[in-house]
This record gives sequence, C-alpha cells and structure tokens, in this order.
Amino acid sequence: MSELLFDVSERIATITLNSPEKLNAFTTDMLLAWGDALLEAQRRDDVRVIVLTGAGRAFCSGGDVGSIGERREAENAYMRKVSLSERVHRIPLIMETLDKPVIVAVNGVATGAGMDMALMGDIRIASSTARFAETYIRIGIMAGDGGAWYLPRLVGMPRALELLWTGRFVEAEEAERIGLVNHVVPEAELMPRTMEMAGKIANGPPLAIRMMKRAAYQGVDLSLRAHLDQVSSHMGAIFSTEDHKEALAAFREKRAPVFVGR
Repeated sequence: MSELLFDVSERIATITLNSPEKLNAFTTDMLLAWGDALLEAQRRDDVRVIVLTGAGRAFCSGGDVGSIGERREAENAYMRKVSLSERVHRIPLIMETLDKPVIVAVNGVATGAGMDMALMGDIRIASSTARFAETYIRIGIMAGDGGAWYLPRLVGMPRALELLWTGRFVEAEEAERIGLVNHVVPEAELMPRTMEMAGKIANGPPLAIRMMKRAAYQGVDLSLRAHLDQVSSHMGAIFSTEDHKEALAAFREKRAPVFVGR
C-alpha cells in the first residue's frame, strides 16, 4: 500500500497521507513522495488548487516518536541536523515556493510535526473531530518543523508560546475561534466542503490568484511602499492577460467566465 496518494481531477490535485494504521506518522519514503507530489502539482498546468488531507482518523501524528531513542544513539548532532534539513524540512521549503492555493482538510488529530504540516497550508478546514497539539515539549524537545515560525503568524505570539510551551490539545471549536483554522464542519462534510471551496478557487482566474498569493505572503515582509510598488508591476502584467479580457467580456455579456491561465 502506498503511503501517499496523489490524484488530479477537475483542476484540483489531492494529496492524501495514507498510513492510517500509524495515524499517518511520516516516514522517509512518505516525505519524499510528499515533496515530489507538491512539485508535480506546481508544474502541471491542469492543477490550479492543491488539497492535502489524511486517510483514516488522523491527519498526521508527526514523526515516529518510538524511533527517536534509536536515532539519538545512531546520530550525532550534525547528522540529526542534516536529517531534518534534507527530509522533514523539504516539505515547508517546497510549500514556500508554491504560488498555487493549498487547502488543508484536517480530518483528525494533528500533532507535533503533523500540526506544523497543517499550518503550512493557505487555508485550513477542520473536521469537528480534529485536534491540534504542539507535542514536542512532552518529550523534551523543541518544535522542529516550523511550528515556532507559523504559529505566531496565525494566532499571535502570546497564544503561540502558550501552545508551544504546554503542548496542550486544541479542539476544533477553539482552533476556529483563535484563527488556527478557517472553518470547522461535521466529519461527513469535510471533504465535500473542502472540494467545494477548492472548486470555486480552481474556476477563478489562475494567474491573478497566484499573483494574489505572492503579494499577500511577500507583503508580510515588505514596507507598504515596497508592497505597492510590487503590486503596480503585477497589475500591469495582469491587465495584459487573456483571462482579464475574458472576465470583462463575461461581465458585459452576463455569463460565467472561462479562464485559460494566459
């Protein structure tokens, strides 16, 4: 059985972590396949939106805690750093390069690096059964997959530090209230609602959507003047696209536009 499933339909690429008997705890093979799937989705012209979810009752329980002691005995500090950089950190670094929208459907527990992986998406929709926890502190280590970078940007520094320092579980309703997820839906509605949102975005003008994502993320680190200067250049490019002309024509003709990504 493949540890990761990849499917493309209706311009939506769905990546499913597929090791439900282990709560989708990731292995080296899963991480390699995961990164390759993300890169393929970015390359393919028939993909406009990426959906990430897990099989079974968990989204992802992070790394294999049971093997940590064995790795500690086998690896020195430098080897551990390289292992994280080349395997685990490959996912957030690839995610940072994606300008296509990424929606994470959190179907169950997301802990440790599994929670961090959920935080890497642009939008999170959670099942009412979803639970989140930065559990690193429980085994005496620090967040190792970007949690200390993502969390403050999503929920603010004081709340992020509380979650990182205590490792406590956040239930779905609280996750929505504090901005950790966008929406909470009943378990049976998770994938239908996720695909509904993905479809709506996939039917939009892909170039404008991708440039919008770039502008939003890059704007976090730019001054207002630099951001506006950047956006004025993007707008010049967008105004020249076929999709912009199609959107105007569809508006005038009172019909749904058909975008081609040019």
